[in-house]
Amino acid sequence: MLYKNVNRKELANKIYRNVGFSRVISENILNDIFYTIILSFKENKKVKISSFGTFSKKRKNSRIARNPKTKEKKIITSRNVVTFKASNFFKNEINLK
Repeated sequence: MLYKNVNRKELANKIYRNVGFSRVISENILNDIFYTIILSFKENKKVKISSFGTFSKKRKNSRIARNPKTKEKKIITSRNVVTFKASNFFKNEINLK
C-alpha cells in the first residue's frame, strides 16, 4: 500500500473548503494552532486534543551509538523528543474497515 503525505498546504485547503474562510485566514488558523502547540511544549505542557490524542515532550539522555556500516562509535547528545499517544476514539476510527 502506498501512502501519501498530507502537508500544511493541504490542511489549510481543507479548512478553506469546509469552513469557508479565505485561504489566507485558513493558513493563519493552521499556523496559530501549530504555534500554540510549540509554545505549550516550551512551557513543559502536554497538548491534549479530545478524540485525537496527546502530544508530550520527553527528554532523552545522551548515549553512545554505533554506525552499523562502519562500526564507528559516536555520542548522541541529550535532546527533547515529541511523543504522541492516540486516543481510543482515534485508534478505533483508523482500524475500521
